[in-house]
Parts: sequence; C-alpha cells; structure tokens
Amino acid sequence: MMILYSTILTATAPAEPTGVLAPIVIVGGLGLIFGLILAFAAKVFEIKVDPRVDTICGALPGANCGACGLPGCAGYADAIVHEGVPLTRCAPGGAALAKKLAEIMGSEAGDVVKQIAVIHCSSGGYKNTNWKYAYEGIESCKSAVNIAGGPNTCGWGCIGYNDCQNACTFDAITVDQHGMRCIDLEKCTGCGACVRACPRGLIMLVPINRNVYIRCSSKDKGVLAKQVCGSMHSCIGCGICAKKCPVQTITVENNLARIDYSKCINCGVCATHCPTQAIEDQLSGARQIARVIPGKCIGCTICARYCPVSAISGEVKQLHMVDPEKCVGCQICLKKCPKNAIEMA
Repeated sequence: MMILYSTILTATAPAEPTGVLAPIVIVGGLGLIFGLILAFAAKVFEIKVDPRVDTICGALPGANCGACGLPGCAGYADAIVHEGVPLTRCAPGGAALAKKLAEIMGSEAGDVVKQIAVIHCSSGGYKNTNWKYAYEGIESCKSAVNIAGGPNTCGWGCIGYNDCQNACTFDAITVDQHGMRCIDLEKCTGCGACVRACPRGLIMLVPINRNVYIRCSSKDKGVLAKQVCGSMHSCIGCGICAKKCPVQTITVENNLARIDYSKCINCGVCATHCPTQAIEDQLSGARQIARVIPGKCIGCTICARYCPVSAISGEVKQLHMVDPEKCVGCQICLKKCPKNAIEMA
C-alpha cells in the first residue's frame, strides 16, 4: 500500500517550471534589444550642448523678465551662442554683464545705454485726475478700461490702479502721497514689464542719458485735451516744440508730440517753449554750458559747424567763443572737438 501511494505521488508531482522561464527569457531579451536600440539612437541623435550656454546662463541675473525678447534667461543664453543675438539685451545686467558675456564669447560687447521707464502722463493722482464715475470693480487698470472706457475723463491718461507697480519685480515704482506713480531710476532695470502691463500704453523705455519727456499721451484736440486733463499740462498738438527743436527730432501726429530719442540732443529747448508745460526738462536750471579752453583751441571751426544753435563763432585758426545765451548744453561740440579744447561748465 505504501509503495502504491509513493508511486501515485511521484506520478502527480509538478514538473520543472520550464513554461515560466521561457516568457522571462523572451521579455528580458526584448528589453536588452530595445535598450541597445535606444542607446544607439541616443548616440546617433545626440544634441551636443555648447558649454558656453551653461556658462552664460549662470552669468545672467536669472530675473526671466523677458526684456531681451526671448523666453527667459536660458533662452537668451542659447540664442547668444547659436543665433548670435546682441550681448546687450539684458536690461537688468546692463553694461557690466554685456562686458562679461563678451569675454565668454570672445567678442566685443558694444555700447550699452541703460533704458529706464518713463510714464507719459502728468495726471493719474488723487487730485489731478477728473473722474466720470466712481469705479467699484476689480482694482486693476485692465479691468477698469473695459467699463465705459475707464473712470477718468481723459481716455488716454493714467487710470491709477497700479498694474505697472504690480508688474515691477524690482520695486522701482512707488505711489506718492498724491497718488502719482514715481519711478526710481536707480532701481529701474528697463525690463519693460510695466510697459507691457499698462493697458493704455503710457509707459515707454527711454535712454537714461535723455532727460526731456513729453508727459502726455492724449490724442484729443487742443481744447478737449485741456478740459479733460486734471493736471492742465496736456499736449495740445500746437507744434511749437517741433518748430523750435534745433535738430528736428519732434513730430506731431494725431494731436500729440513725440520725441525721437535716437536724434534728441537733450537740449530742453522744446520744454522752454511748450505753452502748457506738457514737456518736462529734468535738467532745467542745471544744464552745463560749453566753454572753449584758450590754450587748446586751434580754430579748426569744427565745433562751430556742428553746433545746432549757432552758439559758437570764430575765424579759422583763431580762438573760438561760445555765446552762453545761445548754448543749450547739448555737448555736440565737446564730442566733435579733435583737440579736447571744449569743456562743460
């Protein structure tokens, strides 16, 4: 009986698991084959990253402000190396960063003039803005302009709900006791975030070495512009500034004057003749006047030829003189003099 039982157990015992091992071997083999294929593809289609991209990315400020016109600092770094975009586009980094990037790329940085934001509106405060109605919606300029064109009577002026301030990541925009937005030129990096945030396009980037601004964006005709402006410093499109500009850098279009800063010589003549004081000259009363240094002047007449207001006179090979009543302090003569015979005083 025991012998029969043992025989039965032996006959019914499970066989070796050869049927399980076969799928494991097949799957493992496929995994190995696919792994080799992926490794081969990675080698063939490998995108080689220029080490300068990482170096430049590390040198950039990491603000990702978009002032360069590219998607963040990483995008700018890649475009510098592979597309040759200018090294001067990083507004927060300025000239110092441009020089550093030039060293990495082994090239020249070029001249970098810092840009700063300027609000082209003299109203927007609590006391110098006329209101059509009491706005009680979301405190956002973009929201307010969609309700009957905005709550203020000037459809071109500052609404005052601080979209620009909220967009600034450098704390360069503050609001004074009168509700006016003020831009700190030291903190402003010229990134353009506030420019993009303003729904009425009142903010522009201006070279920091230009100090004459038209503080108005109204395209209303003269009488209406003055009526709706709470500050009474609106541009009325009279064209006097354009006529008085010694280098014809001002144009009037749609009842609004605009300055071409690529031509502006920073003289402030337009501001002195503006009948509504819509043009602000930040150097008013502090502008330096050119003076010829007697011992250096050779009478080449170059300064006189380039002076836009004919403030310099003198004969050939004779000492030249500057008329302080005519000089506007543009410094053109200073830059053109081959003998460094002119100074500003």
